[in-house]
Amino acid sequence: MNSVTQIRPAEPVRVDHDRLGALYSDMGHSGAEDVVCRAMEELALRMAHCDRLHRAGDLDELRKSARSLIAIADQIGMGLLAKVAADVMVCIDCGDRVALGATLGRLMRAGEGSLTAIWDLQDITI
Repeated sequence: MNSVTQIRPAEPVRVDHDRLGALYSDMGHSGAEDVVCRAMEELALRMAHCDRLHRAGDLDELRKSARSLIAIADQIGMGLLAKVAADVMVCIDCGDRVALGATLGRLMRAGEGSLTAIWDLQDITI
């Protein structure tokens, strides 16, 4: 009997509500909304860029792009995304292409989930 089992990994994401709260306190509602929206857009673009760089085999630029994801993700309370982006950098530094492929897949799942979580929070607060 031949059968194929499909695995659909999911990433449990959490948003740092304290970090977001501080951002809103410091910048006001309008200013914080602007920062969060721009950060979300930039994260989506950089995640897609990371995927393209990986497919092209450009590991130096992929490392730079992953590093930039960390700062943006931290700014808006996406700790898991920042951690996985750091893990991508470790895989590149170790030269482990198999782990890099798996970790980049995790980065994409964590990023999509984190962006959705922030988006859902914005729907609640507006």
